[in-house]
Amino acid sequence: MQVGLIVLCLAYVLSQFFRAFLAVLASILNQDIGATPDDLATASGLWFLTFAAMQLPVGLALDKIGPRRTAATLLLSGGGGGALLFALAAAPLHVNLAMVLIGIGCSPVLMASYFIFARNYPPARFATLAALMLGVGSIGNLVASYPTALAVDLIGWRGTLGGLAVLSSLVACGIWFTVKDPEPVQTTEKGSVLDLLKLPAIWAILPLMFVAYAPAGALRGLWAGPYLTDVFGLSTNQIGQATLVMGAAMIAGTFVYGPLDRILGTRKWVIFGGNLLGALAMISLVIWIDNSIWTSVTLIALVGFLGATFPVIMAHGRAFAPPHLVGRGMTLLNLFGIGGVGVMQLISGRIHEAAIGTGPSAPYTAIFGFFAAALLVGLVIYLFSRDSID
Repeated sequence: MQVGLIVLCLAYVLSQFFRAFLAVLASILNQDIGATPDDLATASGLWFLTFAAMQLPVGLALDKIGPRRTAATLLLSGGGGGALLFALAAAPLHVNLAMVLIGIGCSPVLMASYFIFARNYPPARFATLAALMLGVGSIGNLVASYPTALAVDLIGWRGTLGGLAVLSSLVACGIWFTVKDPEPVQTTEKGSVLDLLKLPAIWAILPLMFVAYAPAGALRGLWAGPYLTDVFGLSTNQIGQATLVMGAAMIAGTFVYGPLDRILGTRKWVIFGGNLLGALAMISLVIWIDNSIWTSVTLIALVGFLGATFPVIMAHGRAFAPPHLVGRGMTLLNLFGIGGVGVMQLISGRIHEAAIGTGPSAPYTAIFGFFAAALLVGLVIYLFSRDSID
């Protein structure tokens, strides 16, 4: 089981990479195939929306056939196939289709490991284990920054994506041969996602799950690149360095949040406090949008650090799911978390398009203000949630 979890962690490194690498490729894709920032916002949004749409069937598959076959099959066909299509792209449409396939391939990876944690480990350790997997897997976030910029310089973006297609296929095969499915739950009870949606405790958590990851995910996944280019004139390598800083901050935040629920005896207030500070950091970025490159990179990193509450929110919601529905419970939460980024990424693309021509910083003031406002609304609803601690 430990070897299987290591391989799943490698797969999650790829998942983190694929959601974040467009920020580094933004300018070169514009030059080579005419993909504008709005096109890439759509491509990024499609990745997140496809990933989110897959969560319900993935949850059913985890409960019914287990994580091994679910993760291996989808990563091989979607991850490997999508990266290959991206490497051959000649137009923005091809990038969109590739990102849809890659979203399908990445959709089961994290939930497969979380499913194993929920079935094989004590509930009180779930948030820590979930944060550990998220933090280590987020190395992919780092690889999608400066190292990717270097790889593109050395072998080109097509060669880089071709190599990722091979790597994704190899990791998928590794999952098939090393991951062991947990023993099935012996129960006569039946249920579905609809039963989970009947739980009042879930409804106060889902809105925050929808918006909490969006500021960090959208910034790291795309907008950091165009923002730093348009406002401060940074090159591809410089953007790679800036996003490397943000990626490192997101990893650090994940490890810091992981054990806090056990240390402080609460999940609700860890989540609320962290996201409130994240909203304030986003507002500060709006206020000082063109103050200096160092101010902006620091605030972007702070947004990443404070926005790393995903595993704690997952643990909060998972506590209310019955054992025989744990797979579908976690994927329901993940649907909202990843789907929120997808929806808000598509909206942010339209915001950027509408604000073009009003000054270099104006589109990003509007986009970042939108993210901050959405996060604050989610926090107000979350105040009515019931705390959980195992």
